[in-house]
Amino acid sequence: MAHFFDMSRKAPAGELTDLSGGGGGRRERTLQRLQIGGTGVLLMMLLVGLASVIDDRATLTDATAVPEAAPTTEPTQAAQQNDPLVEAGVVPDLPAQPSAEPEASPTPLGSAANNASPPQ
Repeated sequence: MAHFFDMSRKAPAGELTDLSGGGGGRRERTLQRLQIGGTGVLLMMLLVGLASVIDDRATLTDATAVPEAAPTTEPTQAAQQNDPLVEAGVVPDLPAQPSAEPEASPTPLGSAANNASPPQ
């Protein structure tokens, strides 16, 4: 038969756990919380120490590295970059450097109409 939670019924004294009675249960929970907290603090200190060692090692490596080392191979001409869109004819081939001369700009319609002489 199923038992339901009944708020009107008082529980017998044997069913309740005694938290205030000086038993070891409260002390065990407190010790467990202290152990977990202490472990957390130690892990954080370990993590900060590890980060400090890594930072010191990186600083030492940067300090001992040659800033501008000579290349070990002979420099060569840069390979011509292939543009697949130009090869397919989709985009016109544009020069690498823009031309210095400006292109001719069209004159505005208003100035051309003002300079024209009226018909006679």
